[in-house]
Amino acid sequence: MSQRIYRSYGQPKREGLSWQELWQGDDKGLILCWEIGREMRQSEPELARRAENGELPVLGWKGGIEKKTKISEKYGTLNYLAQWQGLRGEDLNIDLYEEPELICSKTGMKVIYTGDVKKYGNT
Repeated sequence: MSQRIYRSYGQPKREGLSWQELWQGDDKGLILCWEIGREMRQSEPELARRAENGELPVLGWKGGIEKKTKISEKYGTLNYLAQWQGLRGEDLNIDLYEEPELICSKTGMKVIYTGDVKKYGNT
């Protein structure tokens, strides 16, 4: 089963949507997180450069890595992944039923991005 959320980087930011439309639509708020990442790309170019180089910086959602820990992997949210894609200047491209894995270029730690709150809720 697949439910891909896709939005081209060239598309303009959406305007005038309600809270329910932004957070409770079919995209589960991922488009808004990605739009915030695109805004951060403009306001924080150094952070964007680090993300482009494969770092997983700390953002507003679980999924970033501040420093290497004894645990070699952790779970993060799809919201983080969406914001990170926007920060990198990429299209939003997330399947709600997949769990992509990324390795932070700075720390070497693996993060598994999931929509399952039971997996990332206690990390």
